Amino acid sequence: MKTKKISFAALSAAVIGLFLASCGSSTKQIAVSPDGRVSVYAEDGKYQVKFLDNKALTIAKVGFDSLSVCPDLKFVSAVTADYTMVSGKRSHCTNQANEYKTALDANTDLIFRVYNNGVAFRYQFHDVAAPMAIPTELTSYEIKEGTRRWFMQWCESYEGFFTPDTTAKQRATFSFSGTFVKDGWCCRWAYPALMEPTDGVYVLLSESDVAANNSASCLWNDSGNIEIYNVRPDKNETEISGSYLTPWRVAIIGNLADIVESTLITDVAADCQLDDTKWIEPGVVSWIYWAYNHGSNDYNIIKKYVDLAVSLKLPYMLIDAEWDEMKDGKTIEDAVKYAIDNKIKPLIWYSSSVGWIDGAPGPKFRLNKPEDREREFAWLEKIGVAGVKIDFFSGDNQMNMSYCIDLLQSAAKHHLTVNFHGATIPRGWQRTYPNLLNTEAVYGAEWYNNVPTFTNKAAAHNATLPFTRNVIGSMDYTPCAFSDSQHPHITSNAHELALTVLYEAGLQHLADRPESLLAQPKEVQDFFGQLPAAWDEVKFVGGYPADYVVIARKSGDKWFVAGINGTDNEREIAVNLDFITDGNFTMFADSGNADSPWAITSVEANNLPKSVKMLPRGGFVIAEE
Repeated sequence: MKTKKISFAALSAAVIGLFLASCGSSTKQIAVSPDGRVSVYAEDGKYQVKFLDNKALTIAKVGFDSLSVCPDLKFVSAVTADYTMVSGKRSHCTNQANEYKTALDANTDLIFRVYNNGVAFRYQFHDVAAPMAIPTELTSYEIKEGTRRWFMQWCESYEGFFTPDTTAKQRATFSFSGTFVKDGWCCRWAYPALMEPTDGVYVLLSESDVAANNSASCLWNDSGNIEIYNVRPDKNETEISGSYLTPWRVAIIGNLADIVESTLITDVAADCQLDDTKWIEPGVVSWIYWAYNHGSNDYNIIKKYVDLAVSLKLPYMLIDAEWDEMKDGKTIEDAVKYAIDNKIKPLIWYSSSVGWIDGAPGPKFRLNKPEDREREFAWLEKIGVAGVKIDFFSGDNQMNMSYCIDLLQSAAKHHLTVNFHGATIPRGWQRTYPNLLNTEAVYGAEWYNNVPTFTNKAAAHNATLPFTRNVIGSMDYTPCAFSDSQHPHITSNAHELALTVLYEAGLQHLADRPESLLAQPKEVQDFFGQLPAAWDEVKFVGGYPADYVVIARKSGDKWFVAGINGTDNEREIAVNLDFITDGNFTMFADSGNADSPWAITSVEANNLPKSVKMLPRGGFVIAEE
């Protein structure tokens, strides 16, 4: 991140803020964004964050241990983020903020940035003479009962639903582990957490720039007041001395377009730590697990998915778990060679061996020790593997954060991309370590394998993710299930195809089996070979969480537009595509005929639809040729 000279506008904003802060009223403005849309007021000992004069977020407390007041903020400088991304929703990212600072005590500063689309703040300890335990953080947000929200109950894999609600009183639902209950109600909540405190004004809470000596945090409202949500870092036994920074506490603020299009999570993250990123190539992947609810110990099945990648012109194929138990005398090196001989780049799976271990598939314990990890990654590079999928982590504690960073750094040395599964959400690492092309941390299509719950909930859930989980980073949902796995799906073909554009993922794994994908019309098969996995631009066209969503993404000079219906009712929605001025397009929609489900048409830019009719749980894609 680059720090530039203070602009006249920023200086003026700072002067105005200082003037208002000196007026002595119970409500006083103490910080403002460069464009003036986001402002911070001191009000009754709390920070009140506003968007266009509408109340958006109440920060009830900041500080540590007994430091619970919200002091005045002093303007420091204007800050500009200007960087490029290898993968993500936008290749060139820019943002502006005014940075403020205040001393909480002799050794602790609060650093507070007000961006044009949100706020971010963190704490810095300095001049700590002797090693000491990290003090207890008191940061908390006040979220009133009655506030519309889409919160997910915390579990270590972040695989849950963002349940629409207006209350904190939710009974605990299914999760692998980690759901905490008090007085019968869930009291631990995952990031990102979306709310609509005022009609048309939205706030998405998360965090960014987690370092190896940090743990990640989540929200707890177990203090006796269910409207107070404490930011509580997970277990961290690090002792600090000298200087220590916490992660950024981040709130993206604005209208729904501001939320969906935001890059604030990476804007505040540490800049790229890799000297060379030219070898990192996002792409679409053929994937075995969904069809078989099993790994990749069958060489002949691996061949089928390599052949599928060849037919669809995909760059990658993933060899999933159990490849260390290959049958019929074959080895993983045989499988890798078959892929490379067919010009397909193989990715392979590993267990992190810190989470689920007993009863879990292998290979296990190959990456935990630095010397074993180095040997394994060097071998992968030698035989031609392009990347690793690493699964089954054990939560948000400092050990997991440090281990993830070690894995990213070591993999980069051997030109290996990384996909974290059963892991924490993205927290800005996609900028810092661009070889991290994807992270699961989502209740995705693999759940058709596990329980029947997903069948009836998928459409509304799918229409919520673009406003929540996918805002903060790449998401390995594994879309595009035209056929059924162990449990059926009731979303339409066009809905499933639309997910490949709606969901940003640096490695976009296709869920379906070869027989199904290769039975689709030629236009659909050709679409997969042209589908980008990294984008230059994103534009929110319309929607509302769990209801419907339409998003346009641009790669190079080509636009892709996708929309889905999250409801059980047929509907026609208006779409404004006036920003697309030229080009020829293919439109994929639902015919409504079970025997011939696709409606595929060609359309020129000047005839793009002004409205689109979608079946119940249906969708559409408009792809530039």
